[in-house]
Amino acid sequence: MSFPRISIKTTHVELTGEIEDLLDQKLKPLEKFISNEETDVSCNVELEKVTEHQSGKIYRVEVNFKIAGRLHRAESTEDQIERAVDVVRDELKRELRRAENKHRSLVRRGGAALKEMLMFGKGE
Repeated sequence: MSFPRISIKTTHVELTGEIEDLLDQKLKPLEKFISNEETDVSCNVELEKVTEHQSGKIYRVEVNFKIAGRLHRAESTEDQIERAVDVVRDELKRELRRAENKHRSLVRRGGAALKEMLMFGKGE
């Protein structure tokens, strides 16, 4: 499965081609966490400029990444959109890697339990 189309919602930010390209470039590497047979995948991004601030951390980026019915969510508020997208990408990558490792360890534990059940009573 290739990376899904990114749906973008903006608040107080003008959506330009540069921002779309930035999101596509930064979020595309998350494709490796999607299995080939997976069909239920969506990526929603919300960009917002916090209006009560003039400077400081004024850009908020929120990403909801749904794979196989599981929602992976990350949010960041930074002084630049690029920096906020980087933080969100790293947080999502960490969450997806943790979910992948958890699934792998559950499969291994199940296999070990099955092996133990098959070996029960042998070797006497």
